[in-house]
Amino acid sequence: MGIVRGEQVIAQCFKNEGADTIFFMMGGPTSGTAGSCLKLGMKGIYVRHEQAAAMMAHAYSRVTGKPGICITPSGPGTANAVTGLANAWADAAPIVAIGGSAPMRATTLDAFQEMDQVAMMKPVVKAAYRVDIASRIPEYVSLAFREAMDGKKGPVYLDLPGDILAAKVEEEKLYWPDNYRVESRPAGDPALVRHAIELLAQAQRPLIVTCSGILWSGASEELRRFIDATGIPFYTTPQGRGAVPEDHWRAFPAARSMAFREADVVLVLGARANSMLSFLRAPRFSPDAKFINVNLDGKEIGHNRGVAVGIIGDAKLVLQQLTTEAAGKFNPQQETTWAAQLAAKQHSNEERSASLLHSDKVPIHPLRLCREVREIISRDTILVVDGHEILNFARQSIPVYEAGASLNAGPHGCMGIGIPFGIGAKVGRPDRPVVVLSGDGAFGWNGMEMDSAIRHNVPIVVVVSNNAGFTSRQTGRATASGMGVDNVGRELGFQRYDKMVEALGGYGEFVEKPDDIAPAIKRAIASGKPALVNVCTDPEAQATTDMGFGGY
Repeated sequence: MGIVRGEQVIAQCFKNEGADTIFFMMGGPTSGTAGSCLKLGMKGIYVRHEQAAAMMAHAYSRVTGKPGICITPSGPGTANAVTGLANAWADAAPIVAIGGSAPMRATTLDAFQEMDQVAMMKPVVKAAYRVDIASRIPEYVSLAFREAMDGKKGPVYLDLPGDILAAKVEEEKLYWPDNYRVESRPAGDPALVRHAIELLAQAQRPLIVTCSGILWSGASEELRRFIDATGIPFYTTPQGRGAVPEDHWRAFPAARSMAFREADVVLVLGARANSMLSFLRAPRFSPDAKFINVNLDGKEIGHNRGVAVGIIGDAKLVLQQLTTEAAGKFNPQQETTWAAQLAAKQHSNEERSASLLHSDKVPIHPLRLCREVREIISRDTILVVDGHEILNFARQSIPVYEAGASLNAGPHGCMGIGIPFGIGAKVGRPDRPVVVLSGDGAFGWNGMEMDSAIRHNVPIVVVVSNNAGFTSRQTGRATASGMGVDNVGRELGFQRYDKMVEALGGYGEFVEKPDDIAPAIKRAIASGKPALVNVCTDPEAQATTDMGFGGY
């Protein structure tokens, strides 16, 4: 048996977990940890900013179902990752984050970059620990993976002082935990499952609302079977899109507001009653509606809105139970008045916005840009959307057809995720096309990560909706009303982000006319390089949640 350093032990722990990729920033004292991972055959993506490393790990986890791993240097380097980890925490996405820190032997001496990083992290992660003995590193790493993936998932932070990483440990003194990840799935209480089906069968206007809990449990097929067996219309939050293809016969995305407002019984599966669902409260939902809540996390049941039935259980198993219990109690092929009303509303709202999708005006209307993107990308393309106006326009007009094919700013509305999410998604699923649709303001946060994509040959295609500023000018005026200012801090100008990407070694094009959009995007895809198509869009165009495509 030999002697190993703490940083080598961490790398072996990751290898034992089946990790294949790390996202990191070089620097003391964690460069040796990253290097040890690379020596064991893991792919390493090194970034221009630590925030991006956390965001890439987040996207990687969403498309693979595995924890993403990010490694940051001490002090400001780890502090830079807070935004990305906080966003993953809000999105219930699993990350194992390793942050270097000042050596323990210098605690309280004001050592270089000494900060209380554990205290800083605790409010924005699922759990945070400081590793204080090098020989216990395997135990801490196993704890981090277990907590990140258990139940309601989330990021876990491990603080690694420099002297712990450099410490030499006799291999025979290491305890390597095994069989510590339990894959058991809890089923729902059968009596409550029966009660839930009774309520849905009696409802005049039933509705299903889901989120990413369906994706994490791998329950997409079970959800589709339940919808087919009952004929109940369904909606997802932005985070859960694609669990069932959005051209399904019971999908009415453009009638979302009406469906939420008028439903009398709502089955909420793997979703939280947070701001994305207006807390399930009136006026978004009827004050008289009855709610059936299914969640793996008991704390989420009854949160913000009382429930008629609360079922603690895994979405996959509970959906199987619900489908079995529903047999013979529904006539899914019969066209109900409720479904007909939603279909009519869907049609009328789509008609209202059809002209914008085909608009030839210059500057280009964002919905015309969305239509061009929609018609080019394949059904299995992973679409990342980042920004303000374009985020809303895109999710109202570009359908999603596959689970895990939609990534966006999440419950925190965290701008700047576009390029890092695109890289993390493409590294996690190199077999899938990845397109990033970003606002120009949002691009500015992590636009230099295009350099990371180019250095690592990660061929994402970025389409920038360049409306020369943050938000629409109309949005800025509304925000500034009554304050004696107009669009304060909004204007950015029609900057040439395509030239920036070209200078870095990628492919870039600049587009000002609607008919040039599709050819430019096709050339970007064909280039095989990380690419950016910079499209000038109308600064006055403002997205609203009633555009007719099912806003959120």
